[in-house]
Amino acid sequence: MTFRLLVVPGVVIDRWRHTWAERRPETPLELVPVAAVDAAAQLLESGHAALLRLPVDRDVLHAIPLYQEQSVVLAHRDHVLHAADELSVAELAELGEPLLHPLDDVLAWEPASLGVQRPESTETAVEWVAAEVGLMVVPQSLARLYHRKDVKYKPVVDAPVSSVALAWPIDGHSELVEEMIGIVRGRTANSTRGQAPPKAQPKTQPKGPASKARRPR
Repeated sequence: MTFRLLVVPGVVIDRWRHTWAERRPETPLELVPVAAVDAAAQLLESGHAALLRLPVDRDVLHAIPLYQEQSVVLAHRDHVLHAADELSVAELAELGEPLLHPLDDVLAWEPASLGVQRPESTETAVEWVAAEVGLMVVPQSLARLYHRKDVKYKPVVDAPVSSVALAWPIDGHSELVEEMIGIVRGRTANSTRGQAPPKAQPKTQPKGPASKARRPR
């Protein structure tokens, strides 16, 4: 049996993969790349667990938030915004340039103050940024994933953040899922979590003073 773990773009799992191999050598870990927009549906159809981006439907999936990602703005490497250490959404609006909001965007926002264009994918949008068509705000891990020499990024202090979580079907909890939960939460192999507490030992009644033997009359 293999354990199928779906992984959305930008999530790095090397450490967790190595820990799984050490603790569960008899169960291969199958990593399945999946688009962020398809992760929940594919998990319900054919996965054991997934590292995906929130939100998810809590009526069908359990999810444990793991961390939040800083959002950054991508621009051509010669863009004037790179003179700043960080920017705000208001400062992006003052630039008067289109915001590229790809159809697979994982940030749930669309500022009215920015003109928005909708490329088909994040990868395509990065190409548009390189061609100086506009700017794009993404989680920092996606900026690194689609790195190009002609594109740089800067933090956006008040943009929405993306939350990464471990999720699994409500009716799919198992020993292997519990193992993965322990790994991503940093529990040690010897953790006692989930084990039944030791049974209480019956209390012994303290012995009173020995009764005195009756003397014969």
